[in-house]
Amino acid sequence: MADARASSASSAASPTFDEIFCGLLPRLYRRAVMLAGSRQSAEDVVHEAYLKLAARPQRFLAHPEPYAYAFTTVLNVARDAYRKDRRQVLVDGLEGVEEAGAGGGAGGVPGGAPGGWDGGVERRQSEIEAVRLLGKLSHRQAGIVILVDLDGYTIDQAAKIMKVHRGTAARHRARALARLRAYLVESEHGQAGR
Repeated sequence: MADARASSASSAASPTFDEIFCGLLPRLYRRAVMLAGSRQSAEDVVHEAYLKLAARPQRFLAHPEPYAYAFTTVLNVARDAYRKDRRQVLVDGLEGVEEAGAGGGAGGVPGGAPGGWDGGVERRQSEIEAVRLLGKLSHRQAGIVILVDLDGYTIDQAAKIMKVHRGTAARHRARALARLRAYLVESEHGQAGR
């Protein structure tokens, strides 16, 4: 009986693999959607990452920053899935989503009403646009942008997480931001012509 109490006390003191991973799930899902492009693909990516990490939980638990370790695994799984899908059939899956989102979802409520709540339509459209733009970048570029510009890591930390040199990470980020700016300028000119 004393052994059972001692083992339960020690398990309460140190969190388990599942507890830590489950705590990271919402954040990992949000980032996986940005990398994979759709919610269903993101769920598959996070599930695959879980299986890879669960095979060696001691490495995950020993890492000083579990989110960074899990994000790197998610990034690798997303890249592998992208490469696998690219070999099969090239399909642009966001065209249907954009057309559905452009219809004004919440009963035609205008999204530009100042101070008015639009039911989250404008936020959802901006999320879809962010996913679309990140999808035009390489996985490494998208990963650096997510880590530095969305998650708040420094270039040095992001380089360490992605296991590249600091200069390589900075170059990937600079190229990614330049490409994103070019896409935005291109889309603004396209909208101004309409």
